[in-house]
Amino acid sequence: MTAAFKVGRHLVHRIEEWQGRFAPPQALFDGYEESAFAREVDGFTPDYVRDGMIYGFLQSWLIEVDGQRVLFDTGAGNDKERPGIPIFGGLKTDFMGRLVAAGFGPSSIDVVICSHLHIDHVGWNTMLVEGNWVPTFPNARYVMPAIDREVWDPADAGFAALKGSAVNTAVFEDSVQPILDAGRAELVEDGHEVLPGLVMRAAPGHTPGQMLLDMQDGGDRALFTADILHHPMQVIRPDWNSVYCEAGEQARATRRAVLEAAASTGARIVPAHFGGTHSAFIAREGAGYRPVYA
Repeated sequence: MTAAFKVGRHLVHRIEEWQGRFAPPQALFDGYEESAFAREVDGFTPDYVRDGMIYGFLQSWLIEVDGQRVLFDTGAGNDKERPGIPIFGGLKTDFMGRLVAAGFGPSSIDVVICSHLHIDHVGWNTMLVEGNWVPTFPNARYVMPAIDREVWDPADAGFAALKGSAVNTAVFEDSVQPILDAGRAELVEDGHEVLPGLVMRAAPGHTPGQMLLDMQDGGDRALFTADILHHPMQVIRPDWNSVYCEAGEQARATRRAVLEAAASTGARIVPAHFGGTHSAFIAREGAGYRPVYA
């Protein structure tokens, strides 16, 4: 499989799980302004908008680093009950087949990184085997934010008050707890170095513990930004959160900081759900920013 892009000498492959119409923009964006979106919508069609609906992807990124294979985020997974967000319940995608076809069998994965513990970032952590949820990647260490491990556990007293508690129903139980029980979880904090040149950095707001992956080699840089950005409209309007962001002002501050870092250093941003080229660079436009697709 041809790499989607390189960061220095390291190869990055895109593994698609799902694509489709997700929601009308007013249902996704907190702060939505119809006139502002209308000015941009032609440029978003069809890669990011179709028939008036936000068009998105669930995708993982397979990073080859000095003989190590790192899988960043694991989508929604198959066979999982998702009463809070039925569009991602009971999926039967060929994600695993695509991963294998790209040359990466589940036993070949060395590290799995979950940027945060939402439904669509942890699903393929586990798979159903004889009625039990077991780790999909048996030889991998699973890197997870320590903060999110606490807040998304339904046993935590604050879980019910989270905006995402309904859509995350059953997620911890079938996609996180089995990893903890198997002793495969590595709970990390800001600044954790996964491998040389791959550093986890705190990126809170969307969830309390969300982290991005900062990857650098040979003067190249990529920021795997998870759900800091759901859609390129948020590059143009970084004040627009998604309705799933837990802490609004914190999410906006994180987004602006990441956009400034990308614009200042020439870093490629690699969001979780972008269509089109699936990643972008960031250019300054006046006092704001504009995506440059690559």
